[in-house]
Amino acid sequence: MKNKVMWTLLALLLATLNTTLAAQALAPLHQQTQAALLSAEVLTRYHYKRVPLDDALSAKIFDNYFKELDGEKVFFMQSDIDHFAAARTEFDDAIIKEDLSIPFAIFNLYQQRMSERMNYARSLLKKGFDFDKQESYQYNRKNASWAKTQEEMDDLWRKRVKNDWLRLKLAGKDDKSIVETLDKRYDNALNSISKTKSDDVFQDFMNAYAMTIDPHTNYLGMRASEDFNISMKLSLVGIGAVLQDKDEYTTIRELVPGGPAALSGKLKAGDRIVGVGQGLDAPVTDVMGWRIDDTVALIRGAEDTVVRLDVLPAEAGLDGKHKLISLTRKKISLDKQAATKSIINVKDGNTTRHIGVITLPGFYQDFAARQKGDKNFKSATRDVARLLEELKKARVDGVLMDLRNNGGGSLDEAVELTGLFIDKGPVVQQRDSKGNVSVESDTSPGLAWSGPLGVLINHGSASASEIFAAAIQDYGRGVVIGGTSFGKGTVQSVINLDSLVKNAKPKYGELKMTIAQFFRINGGTTQLRGVTPDISLPMMADTEDFGESSYDNALPWSQIKAADYQPAGNLKGILPMLIASHDIRVAHEKDYQYLRQDVAEFEAQRKKNRISLNEAERSKEREVQEARIKLREADDKASDKATDAVLNAALEDDGLQSNERNLNTDLAIEKARKNAKDVLLNESAHILSDEVGMLQANAGLAASVLPNVTVH
Repeated sequence: MKNKVMWTLLALLLATLNTTLAAQALAPLHQQTQAALLSAEVLTRYHYKRVPLDDALSAKIFDNYFKELDGEKVFFMQSDIDHFAAARTEFDDAIIKEDLSIPFAIFNLYQQRMSERMNYARSLLKKGFDFDKQESYQYNRKNASWAKTQEEMDDLWRKRVKNDWLRLKLAGKDDKSIVETLDKRYDNALNSISKTKSDDVFQDFMNAYAMTIDPHTNYLGMRASEDFNISMKLSLVGIGAVLQDKDEYTTIRELVPGGPAALSGKLKAGDRIVGVGQGLDAPVTDVMGWRIDDTVALIRGAEDTVVRLDVLPAEAGLDGKHKLISLTRKKISLDKQAATKSIINVKDGNTTRHIGVITLPGFYQDFAARQKGDKNFKSATRDVARLLEELKKARVDGVLMDLRNNGGGSLDEAVELTGLFIDKGPVVQQRDSKGNVSVESDTSPGLAWSGPLGVLINHGSASASEIFAAAIQDYGRGVVIGGTSFGKGTVQSVINLDSLVKNAKPKYGELKMTIAQFFRINGGTTQLRGVTPDISLPMMADTEDFGESSYDNALPWSQIKAADYQPAGNLKGILPMLIASHDIRVAHEKDYQYLRQDVAEFEAQRKKNRISLNEAERSKEREVQEARIKLREADDKASDKATDAVLNAALEDDGLQSNERNLNTDLAIEKARKNAKDVLLNESAHILSDEVGMLQANAGLAASVLPNVTVH
């Protein structure tokens, strides 16, 4: 829309807003308006789903931007949306004309509304609440309408704050500590708002644009791009400390084993970094009250360079003595996010079978190191291959690949990882924007593991995880267990915008853009429908708000011609027996039945989408939950009481946010959750053990089910 009158009206609208907003109102930088135009040129020409940047798309960007900023509809009012209605079909012109004043004005109003709400929330703490009143709070407002009046918005926030108060009250806090906790919480939110930068606004707007085309196209600013690269190569250069923001302090949450911080012996969890200096001579910059990503940017740097930290020890008071610590930056390997192994011993009568488990959080690869010819480049497949050798030496009877909550990663890694379990052949098909279909294949003969195989997935298993699970299923190579996967069947490529225009210094960022759709070798796709497991287990998954089917603009399911491949096995003959054995076992397994109860309760609460604000009702609900936990604890005679106490604390609602808890308590709860009994993993190991037993007992069945598989 290129109406001069409309642009004049918009200019007047923006001028009016600028007089009402705070002096710190954010404005677009010139390089951002250039990056927006360059991104639009790339997206309209090369995206898999080519969508013109016009009035129709502008209207969708408009809606998506407000959703990006305030998806729960707790800050903007209907009048705010109406105020900007004239801009609904102007976002295309804003990008093309390199004038982003409209989206920035919307953000500035959002910032103002957030400040108003936080100040209103703090004012409510002085009045207290009537917890005898019968009323409820709708906690998921994704499908709610915008508040139409100030009274409606105030009432929404009254209930929101009342719920915050009641959660703390039910956890045993007195009124004074509740007021202190919540006042600090809302004040911290205000401080966070004040630290917003122009880059944050630009990234929000560009993501609203990119994700309007499809859910997995994103804009990555400089910091987001750096974090994405770190997640793929699982390494960075720094001091080896996990940091968190706590009461305006950059606080050390934990130290990475083998990193400079841990090896120095001078730092520990709870220490607060209040200053950062570069080298031995440069002055130390005070970082008190800084955003944590800004502090991290100062701490990271080139390998073998020195960083100096001004540290307030954990045990010191606010006026305590500081320590000045010098550390030499080194390459830090993020091993916690890499593949790991374990062995589950499964008893079957007088027989004990050993099931090797490989947990893979992501399909990572250090692309740059591989391109440079580094023989030791970081790779998910290389790590899994090494772990398989270790498991073979331990003489495991079967291998279970745990891909729960594995969101994907490198397509090459998905293909190569599949190749560890099949001799050779096609793994996945790709169709580009022109309709051309190509086949990605494993070309290396031989298997790293030829024994019985299981793949455990859930609704958080996406993309590369789905490629791997689908290929294993289509080849008949292994049993897929768990819940239906995410349903992401698209391929993304990262486009460096600066390289397109040959910028010597980075300033435009990157686009993670959908360039193709992938298909299973059987011709179907995981898009929208995901991978359906051979044996289903109960899973807590909010499919309405999470997963490909939750997106309005997800690509549809489709099908192409199957690739030319030879199945490695046929599990149809054994699956009914495995399911029957599973059903008999779990019918008498208390932990499994408890999980089913929890899933059913989760589903009921999700559909209800309301929580009582009456203290008596909530107390009764809490008592029922506590009684259920105690009953389960009493049933588990072999439990560790100390661990149970911490785990019970983790399961019960303490009303606190993570950064409000004592750090040691928070870490103990986190550890207890990680060490809690994994019912689904144990049952998956039993299923795989059942398969091993059936194949060992019946040579004919083994020959028909997995003719090329070795069963010990």
